[in-house]
Amino acid sequence: MKKSIRQSRIEQLINQYPIGTQEDLMRHLNEIGIKATQATISRDIREMQVVKAQDGHGHLRYTIFKPGNKSEEEHLRETINEVVIGLTRIEFMNVIKTLPSNGNLLAAILDDLKLPEVVGTLAGHDTILVISPNAEVAQQLNDEIAENMNPDIVH
Repeated sequence: MKKSIRQSRIEQLINQYPIGTQEDLMRHLNEIGIKATQATISRDIREMQVVKAQDGHGHLRYTIFKPGNKSEEEHLRETINEVVIGLTRIEFMNVIKTLPSNGNLLAAILDDLKLPEVVGTLAGHDTILVISPNAEVAQQLNDEIAENMNPDIVH
């Protein structure tokens, strides 16, 4: 099967069902007659910018990261405003605390923007470690994030 067709079906399944694991996705693909290895599914997830996010019912599910018509920078600012609850700079790193299940989503946005302030990210369930080239640049990033945080949700 062609990759473009398989990825199109993956997008349809992710939009239609609350799929939260690669195993769930492989099962749904098998049900519609698409056989794929775990390595192929993993590669598709990465290429399609599929991330886990919390749905309206509080469940983790796959979603496809698409900034829509907004600029990627606008999307970053809005996401910071909606999910960041804490921020600490340590030398050349920033530790960003998010609402539960939003660490990977925000890290994916930061990674995709390829900002000069971000050498790399390490994300978990509700925490992101952002590594910058040096302490001065890390402080600039810290200032930018702090400026976009929502004071009503900061802990």
